[in-house]
Amino acid sequence: MNAPTIWIIAPAALSILLMLTQNKRLLSLSGGVAAVLLALTAQFIPLEQAFRVGSVSLRIESSLSILGRQLILQPTEGPLLTLIYGSAALWFFGMEASRSAPRFIPLGLLITSMMIASIAVEPFLYAALFIEMVVLLSVPLVTSIYQPPGKGITRFLIYHTLAMPFILLSGWLLAGVETSPGNLSLAAQSAAVLGLGFAFLLSIFPLYNWMPMLMEEAPPFAAGFLFWMLPTITLVFGAGFLDRYSWLRTSPELAVTLRYSGLLMLVSGGLWAAFQNHLGRIMAYGAIAETGFALLALSLDLRLGIPILFLLFPARALGLVIWSLALTIVKERAETLRYSDVRGMLRTVPLAATGIVLASFSTAGLPLLAGFPPRLALWESLARLSPNAALWMGIGVIGLLTTSFRMLAVFSMAEEYTGWGMDENWLQAIMLGLGVIGLFLLGIFPQSIQYFFTSLPAMFEHIGR
Repeated sequence: MNAPTIWIIAPAALSILLMLTQNKRLLSLSGGVAAVLLALTAQFIPLEQAFRVGSVSLRIESSLSILGRQLILQPTEGPLLTLIYGSAALWFFGMEASRSAPRFIPLGLLITSMMIASIAVEPFLYAALFIEMVVLLSVPLVTSIYQPPGKGITRFLIYHTLAMPFILLSGWLLAGVETSPGNLSLAAQSAAVLGLGFAFLLSIFPLYNWMPMLMEEAPPFAAGFLFWMLPTITLVFGAGFLDRYSWLRTSPELAVTLRYSGLLMLVSGGLWAAFQNHLGRIMAYGAIAETGFALLALSLDLRLGIPILFLLFPARALGLVIWSLALTIVKERAETLRYSDVRGMLRTVPLAATGIVLASFSTAGLPLLAGFPPRLALWESLARLSPNAALWMGIGVIGLLTTSFRMLAVFSMAEEYTGWGMDENWLQAIMLGLGVIGLFLLGIFPQSIQYFFTSLPAMFEHIGR
């Protein structure tokens, strides 16, 4: 038995089996339970160590060889698998409440396994192929056979496909840098090409224009899943490059580039969100700002920035799943997601409106919510390094807070004598209620997740220890 079979091949095989059923409740339960079991297995069953199950002694190997290539999941990567599959379980359990298409669970599970394969494959060049497979699988996730793809999904496909040649070319150049470490010209070329590849993958300004477009065209729940999955795994994949190449992680130009890129993402996302009148586009700009926070964490001293980066992930996952589920509920009851069509909906779908507002406040880092502890740690560390950068981070946060207060005001503007009601069904109410409670628990007791994720930075040999 080996780890890649359990956490990559088995979920992919299960996803193919789940394509044979159209029962949404069965799909939601099967996908959610499978993700929870995979997360618990990764957390509590050690790799490369013998353990007993009854009278049977088992040992899970870290690697699997396929066609001369290896899939390797190190023992230190167990908490990362827990984070990925635990977060995926939130989306899978919420599938029935969001009334998503039955294909969401099989495709979501397959996408998750492929993204894990992208950080497990050796040589790392083959990660580009897995990521391209994920991009192609994402198209049916956010489109319908009854209407042609819009501009958002088209640009998503183009931008992420363009990233592949740059990642492959950078791998070839980096191999040359390893053999000739004194060749500064080759090192600069490889760093530039690698940066372009990750700029496309992470949708760095101005390459994120597909995200607001996608939120106007696609189901919010499916789009939110992509906004969480792709940047999260790409950031881990990128951190792996920093850990692998010492000349790259010690470059002062890299820290400056990451800092300015993060600030550009955060400030532009926050300020542009403040002037939007469409709830879906606002969520897209919130996801853009989240990526900005992550890039700022990577711009710090990596021994400090990596723990902050991993602290950002749970809050991002929980906030996006609540936000996208609540948007789906609102979208079912309004002609569009524009302010003019959702005014006063706090009285008709109070839990959905509350979920959208609180998820937005969490993204902005409002105290007592899940996003506050990691943003406070990031802001404090950034202020010590560069007060000007901390000031610009504050401007981005003000933009996000302004957006949240605007949405709260719009949801509260009901016509006089409008009665109160609750149009959410019982499953939607339960999912949103548990999600909102989770936002407060992570904000008030951030140490509650330390047991699971305190060893996450140890997956990196050089930058996490």
